[in-house]
Amino acid sequence: MAKQAEVKELLDAGVHFGHLTRRWNPNMAPYIYMERNGIHIINLYKTATKLDEATNALTKIVASGRKILFVATKKQAKEIVAEQASKANQPYITERWTGGMLTNFVTIRKSVKKMVAVDRMKKDGSFDTLSKKEKLQVNRMRAKLEKNLGSISDMTRLPGALFVVDIIKENIAVKEAQKLNIPVFAMVDTNSDPREVDYVIPANDDASKSINKIISFVADGIIEGLDKRENQKKEDVAKKKLRKKPKKKLS
Repeated sequence: MAKQAEVKELLDAGVHFGHLTRRWNPNMAPYIYMERNGIHIINLYKTATKLDEATNALTKIVASGRKILFVATKKQAKEIVAEQASKANQPYITERWTGGMLTNFVTIRKSVKKMVAVDRMKKDGSFDTLSKKEKLQVNRMRAKLEKNLGSISDMTRLPGALFVVDIIKENIAVKEAQKLNIPVFAMVDTNSDPREVDYVIPANDDASKSINKIISFVADGIIEGLDKRENQKKEDVAKKKLRKKPKKKLS
């Protein structure tokens, strides 16, 4: 069973600090505890509850064999998301959201295949037959694709869910997911509209310490889901072997 979120841990990480009161979104009112020195304070008891709900749902999605696509292109979230998503063996976008990443996924997969083709050329030696200028062009193309799409090269189908840090900054990604009915999980600060998200985690989405606390908690839940899936596969294999085992004849 996944570990439950502790309010004290969230408090120590500064998850409760919202935006200035003048920049708030009224739809976040149910998740705000109070106002202090012109800043909204998020109710961490609600954050803990919502974080547990989101993590349990993500665990189930991963256990069913689907991927979670993490999206965080803001500076203070990039490294954290890349590290935690990699740890959980999940795809992520931290450089730039390419329009049509989800709604035009077939084209995105073609771009990923171009990277694979270049790698194949380098392995079989055909890359060496190119001119110096052609090699330079191919390497530049490969580097650009790697930067924007390298982290989703193993995502062969649409993800089972999106996890977003800052739904205002990543609004294009959220809209694409909504069009395709892909559930959106997100850290939602006091300046954002929680109605755009399926699983709201009210939290400070600007401070790296807060982002790290939430993302690492979620990643641990996803790893648990992967373990469940692996154990289920082993059980299924064992059952098949048992069914195929011939019965001993009575002498």
